Amino acid sequence: MTSLEPLAQRLGLSAHSEALAVALTHSSYAAEHDCDSNERLEFLGDAVVDLAVADVIVTLYPELNEGTGSLVRSRVVNEASLARAARRLDLAPYLRLGRGEVKSRGHERSSLLADAFEAVVAALYLDLGFEAAKAFVHESLGEALADAASDPSEVDPKTRLRQWADAHGLGEPIYEVSGEGPAHATTFEATVVIDGHARGVGRGPSKKAAEAAAARAAYGAGVRA
Repeated sequence: MTSLEPLAQRLGLSAHSEALAVALTHSSYAAEHDCDSNERLEFLGDAVVDLAVADVIVTLYPELNEGTGSLVRSRVVNEASLARAARRLDLAPYLRLGRGEVKSRGHERSSLLADAFEAVVAALYLDLGFEAAKAFVHESLGEALADAASDPSEVDPKTRLRQWADAHGLGEPIYEVSGEGPAHATTFEATVVIDGHARGVGRGPSKKAAEAAAARAAYGAGVRA
């Protein structure tokens, strides 16, 4: 296993941090070695990231109100954004994966990297407290936050479609997703259904990406009419 020392130094944690070791342990590895996985830390980290981003928005961007602040946060706290942050941190070599995940190149998968990023944030929170976790989140996501805050009206496609459906009294959009191909290169296809009618279809390398593509297709096809 790759030594945690370089990563721990970048994070300001001890290389012997139990929380950091768990944060990097995927459930597939945990099942094979009878140890704790990072799922509980991912759950905690998800909440810490949300709070940290909200704190930064309120502190640094007072011009954003509740609505625009929520839109900015949704554009920053998502699988694609968190996976990019994990890649910049070079988390992949430190992940502990089961044999099947290693064979399927799970360390390259955005969903797995995003989950690991959240778990690492939780490790920082547990070992060093919220201020340290917030500083790390700001450092990792600050550029994306600044970009999103500069044009908060640019709403992500799923949010925009949900707002349209709500405004027309059509209920929540429903996404029907299927996948095909090997585990390391699965292509997902999503169909978004509103009020019982298929409105758009999209494809992508993850479920979330396919859903976003479907929402974009639905909006572009004229659901506004």
